[in-house]
Parts: sequence; structure tokens; C-alpha cells
Amino acid sequence: MGTNQPVSESSLVGNASQDENGSTTHNWNTYTKDGSLNRHGRPAIKGRTGGWKSGMLLLGNEVLATLAFVGVEVNLVLFSKSVLRQTNAEAANTFSMWMGSVYLCSLIGAFLSDSYLGRFLTCLIFQVLLTIGLVACSLITQKFLLKPVGCGTIEQQCDPHSQFDVSIFFLSIYLVALGNGAAEPALATFGADQFDEEDPQESRAKTSFFSYFYVALNLGSLIGETLLVYIETMGDWVLGFWISTGCGVAAVILLFSGTLRYRHFKPSGNPISRFFQVIVASFRKLSLDVPQHGEGLYETQGKGEEKNGARRLLHSDGFKFLDRAAIIAPADMPLIPEKSATTNPWRLCTVTQVEEVKCIVRLLPIWLCTILSSVIFIQMLSLFIEQGAAMNTLIGAFHFPPASMTAFDIISTSTFIIFYDKLILPLYVKITKTKPKPPTELQRIGIGLAIAVIAMIIAGLVEQQRRKYAIISGYDISPLSIFWQVPQYVLVGVAEAFVYVAQWEFFSSQTPDGLKSIGLGLPMSSTAMGSYLCSAILSVVMHFTTKNGQPGWVPPNLNEGHLERFFFLSAALTTLNLGFYVFCARRYKGISLEKRDSDKEMEVLP
Repeated sequence: MGTNQPVSESSLVGNASQDENGSTTHNWNTYTKDGSLNRHGRPAIKGRTGGWKSGMLLLGNEVLATLAFVGVEVNLVLFSKSVLRQTNAEAANTFSMWMGSVYLCSLIGAFLSDSYLGRFLTCLIFQVLLTIGLVACSLITQKFLLKPVGCGTIEQQCDPHSQFDVSIFFLSIYLVALGNGAAEPALATFGADQFDEEDPQESRAKTSFFSYFYVALNLGSLIGETLLVYIETMGDWVLGFWISTGCGVAAVILLFSGTLRYRHFKPSGNPISRFFQVIVASFRKLSLDVPQHGEGLYETQGKGEEKNGARRLLHSDGFKFLDRAAIIAPADMPLIPEKSATTNPWRLCTVTQVEEVKCIVRLLPIWLCTILSSVIFIQMLSLFIEQGAAMNTLIGAFHFPPASMTAFDIISTSTFIIFYDKLILPLYVKITKTKPKPPTELQRIGIGLAIAVIAMIIAGLVEQQRRKYAIISGYDISPLSIFWQVPQYVLVGVAEAFVYVAQWEFFSSQTPDGLKSIGLGLPMSSTAMGSYLCSAILSVVMHFTTKNGQPGWVPPNLNEGHLERFFFLSAALTTLNLGFYVFCARRYKGISLEKRDSDKEMEVLP
């Protein structure tokens, strides 16, 4: 056990033998077949690495990290109003911009994970940054609540703060955004890495992992949006933030505890440079004719794998302009036969490299269509809460925190995911009388978008009734119970279960091996763009609806505005988006991969 020689590793397997020449051979069935490595950079042994033992650690880490993050996220709108003294529109925009940054940071983490750091190190570094941001947030909030004593609620706002203190607060929450956003796609991909997709049993477990990962995310959110929301709504912001900090520390410890068991993949290098190499090489060969069906295009020698262990992509007929990058010109010929020679990647690219660019280009229309679904999700976390705060929150003598209504979204999402395979799919087959073939990932996204439209229409109808009864009563707070919001929260949750889980599965399956984290970063970045788009739409609407002294659709006092019109506008835009999505999804073509150690094609359908 004290040696690190390769022979010791083979003796651990217990299935090594010697051929007639005395060379040691291995029974590779005891190793993973997907190219994953142990912490020493050697082929991972199945029984000693990965699997559900590692997967459960990462699911637990996701619960704790989400709980830490949600402590800031879920009540940021109310914090902005009661502590920072912002208006409804300002608080909603603050939240939208911050949430956009959270998910935009996912691309940073995905890039570093796939290119340089690897997934484990990316998760560790950024979760430490998340914890540091929470510590800073807790300390500055403690200073905010000093004047007057007991401030921090809607009834008793805090005194104005210095610009320096406010800047420190925003710096801390944007550090939280960076830490959570950058770690999330790497963590999801790292969890999937623990299952060998070349093994039928582990491959099924890998598919299930994404669903369980989303359930873990929702479990952390549920705890945060009940326990922490109640604490913070009562004005105990500091206690809530310190609890979040403790969860962040626990998440880092749990992540680190599995170091000996994790399976890893080598970073594949900078994908941006590879993409630009394809573009430049294509322009350099504009005068050359593109061969039919990819005949004669350049590819590296080997058994279906690149140098970094990633599977090769097979040629596809679309975007033929890019194929020029893989045409072997006369100037390239002298280097091709020489095994030791290195081709100039800015003149000659492999078919796999070209197909990587094609893959991302094909994904962009689908990615664009998911942005508006994120607008709905952001409204649930901002405008839905403001709507609930203007409703009757009493249950007897107990005030139900408006932000805790998001628990209905979480419960509906998790319940739907858990019962999807065992109850909902069989029911779907029975009703439609079709063969037992579940909806594809793209079909599920479309169903989710349609449900999101219904959710926004219901939210608008509820707002009409809330405003009507508030005006009749003569009070700012409507006598209409906050629990009339339950249907809109439940429907948004079901829409999430369709859209977000299907997005993760779709983008993970439709990106090459070396771009998996970036693949999961795409749906998260669509949420970022949705956040910014929500903020932009709200700003434009307020600009045009506040002319001539009008209060606008979303004024500080919702009874003076027309929030329902904003909800109906969102429903109309999402309907148009759904039509464009159906157009794009029907024309999407999946990627084709070569199997490892085989020349057989494996087409990955969406």
C-alpha cells in the first residue's frame, strides 16, 4: 500500500495475468470504461471510486450549498425594501440583475472546469468564495440593523446607510452570486461523472442523477424558503445569514470528505481557442471545394478517442462552410504521415473539432427559446412575492411570510420529478393510447413552456381580484387570502420540472465530452439572460406607463397600478416564444459520437 507503482494498482484489482511474453494484462471490466480517472490520474477502479457513494455526497453538498445560497436569494426583495429602502420596481430590478449574475457566472465556472481546473477543484474554490461572501454579508447586515434598533421589517424600515456600506453589501452578495453560480454546472457534471455511461447499470443511474440533483436543489430551497424566510421576515436577518454561512461551511467540508472516492476527467483545454481555430482555418480555405459527405476530411488516428480521452464526433452534413477547416490542403500533407509531427491547428482542424462548433451553433436556437421561460421563474421570485405581500397573510394569529409561498413551487416540482417515471408516464401512455415511449427532452421543454403561459394567466386573474377587493376595502393590503396564489406557484413548479430537468438532460447529452460543464452552463446562462430580460422589460414598461404623472403598472402601492397587465404581457410573450421554439425543435438534429474502442456510430437523439 505504500508504493505508487502501477503494478501495485493492478494487484489491487486481483484480475491481472501475464501473457506468454511475460507482459502484465488487466481485466478491464474491473475499471471504468468511460475514461474516468482516480485522484492519482490513473484509470478508476469501479468498486473503489464513484457510484452512488460519491453521488450521495455530492447530492448532500448540493442541499447544503443551496440552503446557504437561498438564505440570501429568497428574501432579497424584502431586504431591499425594508433595509435598503427601495421601491417595489427598484427591489424587483435589484433582484433580477443579481439573479442574472448568479446564472451568468455559471459560464465562468463551466469554462474553467472544462478547460483548466477540472470539476472538483472548480466546485471547491467557488464554494469557498460563496462562504466568504456569506460571512461578509452577515457582518455588514449586522451594522445595517443598528439604527433604529429593531428595524428591518416592512413596518419599521432602517435609516439610510452610507454609500460605502451599501457598496460592501452588494459586493458581498455578488460574491455569493459568483460562488454559487460558478460551482453549480461543475457540481452537476461532476456528479454525473461518478457513473460510467459505458456500463448499462451505471448509465441508468447517471440519467437518474440529474433528476435527483434537481430534487436536492429543491430540498435545500424548501428548507431555506420556510425556516430561513420566517426568521428573516421577522427581522432577524443576521441570524438567517449566519445560518446560511454555517451551511456553506458544512457544504465545503462534505465536498472535501469524498476526495478519495471521486472519479475525474482531464480538462480538455480552452474551447474558445478551438472554436476560433475552426473559423480561421475555414476562411483560409475559402477557395477549396467542400467534399460530399465529409469524405477525405482530417481526423486524428486512434480508436474513437481524442488525446484527452473524449470521444470523437462523426461528420454531419450541416454548416458545410465549417468543413473547410478539416480539408487537407497540399501544404498540410507533409505533416500528416509523421506520428511525431504536429499540424498547425490554425490551418488544419479535425472533424471532431469542426463538429464541436457545429454542435454549439445548433444548440443556440433552443437555448434562446428557453430564456423567456426564465423570465417567468424570476417573476415568481420577485413580483409574485410583492403580490403576496399585498394580500391577507394571516392564518389565525400567524403571519405567513409571502416569500414562503415559493415552497408550493418547490413541493410541486419535487413531487412531479419523483412520480414522473412511476405514475405520470404510465398515465400519459394510457390516456394517449400510444406505445410506452416517453416524451423526448425537447417535447418536455415545449410542454413546460405551455404550462408557464397558463401560470401567468392565472397570476394575472388573481391580481385582478386582489386589487378589486383591496380597492373595495379601502386598505393597501387586500383581504383576499395569499393562498389564492397557490395555483400559480404550483403551475410554475410543474413547468420547472418539465423545462429545467429536460434542459439539463438535453444540453448534457447534446454536447461533446470535453464540453459537458459548458453544456450544463447553457441552461443556467439562459436563466441569467432571462433575469436581465425581465429587468429590461419591467424598466421599459415602467418608462412608458409612468408618463403624464401615471403611477405605472408596478408602482410602490400595487393598488394604484396594473400588475395583472404585466403578467398578461409575460403570458403573451411566452406564447410567441413557444411558437418559435416548436419551429426550432422540429428542425434540430442530434450529435453523432463514436463508441469507445469501436468504430460503431452512436447517435444521440434529443
